[in-house]
Amino acid sequence: MRIDLNADVGEWTSDASGDAAATLGQDPALMRVITSANIACGFHAGNPRTMRATLRLAGKHGVAVGAHPGLHDPQGFGRAEIHISSDELEDIALYQIGALAALASAEGLRLNHVKAHGAAYNMAARNPALADALARATAAVDRSLVFFGLANSELIRAGDRAGLRTASEAFADRAYHADGSLVSRKQTGAVLHDPAIVVARALRMVTEGTVEAVDGTIVSVRPDTICVHGDTPDAAILAARIREALEGNGIEVRSVGDR
Repeated sequence: MRIDLNADVGEWTSDASGDAAATLGQDPALMRVITSANIACGFHAGNPRTMRATLRLAGKHGVAVGAHPGLHDPQGFGRAEIHISSDELEDIALYQIGALAALASAEGLRLNHVKAHGAAYNMAARNPALADALARATAAVDRSLVFFGLANSELIRAGDRAGLRTASEAFADRAYHADGSLVSRKQTGAVLHDPAIVVARALRMVTEGTVEAVDGTIVSVRPDTICVHGDTPDAAILAARIREALEGNGIEVRSVGDR
């Protein structure tokens, strides 16, 4: 049994001097334990300097790199659901994925996957047209890219329609509804912080393929990859504990793109 452990990274800005390395936050510690890094591409967070610095950090630790395109909403961190057409979403996703691919190439790296961020991810998980737009943008850059999406969602179905390799994603630190969708961050308890609970959920997701929803319903997830949010307090410690527990139970932790 194997699983990928991913985190959203590069979601910071360079300091006043322009020194990206001065504000890496939890990313250096996360890179020591995760196997896939979803790098912010400048719309919801980040900029060319932070993107390149994060790529270098991932390369140093042998972590697979992927694009994390979001809505153009830096003030709201890309988490506010706003109206966007499928054509516009395709264009901005293509722009962001292509930019990170070029920077990765400059660092001697190649993109492994694409995972949409925040509201773009959640809206596309429900909306087939938006999901297809993200899948088309991914395929247009490189058809070998792995397309990450919420397990059992429209994202996975769109990836399949586009002929992409998909990776079903589950969230160790997020609460679920009975339909398999994530509880809105606007609601109390949407983000889980207790390490014991988060680690136990991650193990259950991988070994049993299920997670308990907020109403007690048992939801099937069967993940290929588990996410820990990089902006969660003590995310690096949490990711390390998850990895330790997984490997302690005989589960191989390896990038989803590493066959």
